[in-house]
Amino acid sequence: MKNVNSDTKKVTTVSKTGNNVDRMSHTVTVTRTTTTSTTSAIIINTGYLKTVPGILKLLEVIIAGVCLFLVSWYDVYLRRTPYLFFFSIVTTAFVASSCLLLACLISLSTASIIAKTIYELVYHVVLCVLVLISSILFFVEVENHSKNYYYHNQYMTCAILGLILGVLYLVSTVFAYRNYRGL
Repeated sequence: MKNVNSDTKKVTTVSKTGNNVDRMSHTVTVTRTTTTSTTSAIIINTGYLKTVPGILKLLEVIIAGVCLFLVSWYDVYLRRTPYLFFFSIVTTAFVASSCLLLACLISLSTASIIAKTIYELVYHVVLCVLVLISSILFFVEVENHSKNYYYHNQYMTCAILGLILGVLYLVSTVFAYRNYRGL
C-alpha cells in the first residue's frame, strides 16, 4: 500500500545586496511517499532455542512427552494412586511446557517478557516439586508391586525419566529466579 502526501508551501526569500533589499516569492512543493505493508507470515523465534532456558524447555517437553507415551502405551489395569498421580502430573508438565515453548517460539517478545515475571518462577517451582514427588512415588510403586510383570522396565524407565525431568525443572527454577531478580 502506497500513500503519497503533497504539501505546498509559499516561501519568501529575502536577500540584501548593498543598500537594496530584494524580495522574491516562490512556491515549493514537497512530496513524501510513505510505504506500508502487512504480512501474514509467522516468524519463528529460533534464537530462543539457542539460550539455556530454551534448551531446558525443549528437553522438558521431550522428556515429558516420552514419559507420557510410555505410560500410555503400556497401559495396564494397574490403576493405583501413584500411577494415576504420575500420569496426571506428566500430562500437565507436557501440556504446560509445550504451550510455554510454543508461545516463546512464535512471539519475539514473549521469551524476554515472561522470563522477567514471577509466573515462570512459580511455574518451575510447582512443576519441580510435583514431578519429583510423583516420580518418587511412581518409582516406589513400580519397584514394590510390578517386579515380575512385562511392563516393569518401561515403567522404571518412566520413573527415572521423571526424576530427570524434576531435576531439569529445578535447573529451570534457578534460571527463572536469576532472570526474575535480574542477575
